[in-house]
Amino acid sequence: MARPQPSKLALSVTRDRIGGSLASKRLAAKKDSWNRSEISAVRIRRLVHNGSMERQVNGVSDSRGMARAIVLAAAVLVHFIADFAEGAEPEPALLRANTLAVLDRYAKLTEARNEEELKRGTNLLWIDELPQPERAEAYAALKRGEVKMKKLEILDGGKPIACPGGIIHHWVGVVFIPGARLDDVLGMLEDYDKHSVYYAPDVERSKIESRNGDHFRVFLRFRRHKVITVVLDTEHDIDYFHDGPERAHSRSSAVRIAEVENPGKSDEREKPPGQDGGFLWRMETWWRMEERDRGVYVQSEVVSLTRDIPVLLRWMIEPFVTSIPRETLNATLGATRKAVEGRMPRNRD
Repeated sequence: MARPQPSKLALSVTRDRIGGSLASKRLAAKKDSWNRSEISAVRIRRLVHNGSMERQVNGVSDSRGMARAIVLAAAVLVHFIADFAEGAEPEPALLRANTLAVLDRYAKLTEARNEEELKRGTNLLWIDELPQPERAEAYAALKRGEVKMKKLEILDGGKPIACPGGIIHHWVGVVFIPGARLDDVLGMLEDYDKHSVYYAPDVERSKIESRNGDHFRVFLRFRRHKVITVVLDTEHDIDYFHDGPERAHSRSSAVRIAEVENPGKSDEREKPPGQDGGFLWRMETWWRMEERDRGVYVQSEVVSLTRDIPVLLRWMIEPFVTSIPRETLNATLGATRKAVEGRMPRNRD
């Protein structure tokens, strides 16, 4: 039986990919990469639903149509993966007023919940609300050096909060630093000029811009890499609160986030905030510290806002986007423990 042959168009696309002749074109038009991928995805969907493909699915032989669909699908996937491998970016997203309003509402509800819990003064770690067997295991894991994390969601009137044009990420994590004291943790956290050392490589630059007692204004440059590299210049307003001899908490708000284009090069520049790739539009953070069990428990809760994912690419891209907040918080808490331990006196009674 004759072997099915791909269409001339499909063969042409495949040869171009192998030969690399489209690589330079793709780089020159990288801002259109997601649009072109979406158009190609629509073409695949039409092929899948046209009459010949439906007959193939139903068992009627149409190997030529199937071959065309497979080759075209492979070409689109190769194109999309190559775009990310070469540093292509999605087309700029726009942070809209209604998206920001939803995030502000979400942050206020989270703030209110935190204030209630701090006022209560007991069971300050998220693991304290677990059933006894799970709580005991969580504390044992912390003593073994693990980071315990949980995904959170604030409800408004018992209902989920929809965020048009954006995705709200909400995570909390806790770590235990054996042998540490509260002042050890506060001293490290407030040493923002050295955060580029403590939290490298995620924090590339750090500087205290101003300080007034327990209020800080801090500059941090984040570098985050996962398939593509994103560099962000951020400014934060941070307040520390001493709740007692063995407890403290802080509240941090990123008041400015700007994506950096061509970082480290002579033509480096910041994109207008809210008119960029949408990798991080807002970030709100709550820290809690409690000294007990011959060490210090450190908890960090983060609410962040990123752009939404185009529907046709969501199945491929959403896992990439949603993993960054979790992985970053996990790394931050691990680095916090390491940095505090590195600053502690070697001989302590």
